[in-house]
Amino acid sequence: MPMDVLSQDEELKLLEIKLNQLKLDYEKYFIGTRPTEPVQLRSEIQKAIIKWSNTRITNSALRFKFNSLNGRYQAFKRQWDTILRQIEAGTYKRHVFKANLHDRERGLAVPASGATSTGQSAGANAGGDPAGTSRVKTGQAGDDLFESYRAAMKAAGQDTSGLSRAKLEAAIARQEAAAKKQLGCDRVAFKVVVQDGKVKLKAAAG
Repeated sequence: MPMDVLSQDEELKLLEIKLNQLKLDYEKYFIGTRPTEPVQLRSEIQKAIIKWSNTRITNSALRFKFNSLNGRYQAFKRQWDTILRQIEAGTYKRHVFKANLHDRERGLAVPASGATSTGQSAGANAGGDPAGTSRVKTGQAGDDLFESYRAAMKAAGQDTSGLSRAKLEAAIARQEAAAKKQLGCDRVAFKVVVQDGKVKLKAAAG
């Protein structure tokens, strides 16, 4: 039986699916939920990119689509390689997020205001939205917390152009009093967390 041959359009659709999967796999690897780097899938995509770069594409729509996919891949590569170098050098702060997995397993998640079930989140992200779940030490929006928050957003593929230290401090200030009352303590610390692919903050007793 003869094998089906994919059209150029179908090949590009498959390449797009693989690229989206690779992005997701790297995000999981960087937050510690995937044990190994997705090198095999990356190699497959790299070979496909080289092949398409050396292929004459006469259809302008397909050529535009490949150029867009190639641009995305090259941007992802730069981001991934930067983080991989930081991991190798031991300077990648996102590794502290792994400690949050142990916190969650021990039931240390902070309930939200008005919530009755353990594991509900409290705090806010830099835009003031309710927060979700990882771990960073400071109770103020200091360098550790801000840089970890920004690095987490970049690793998750989120736009950091609107993020600033002042916005992060404001988000924390809005939640600090309620968190102190909720936890029954004088000091609270905020953790950088990742939930459903989104980077947020969570309050804990400091």
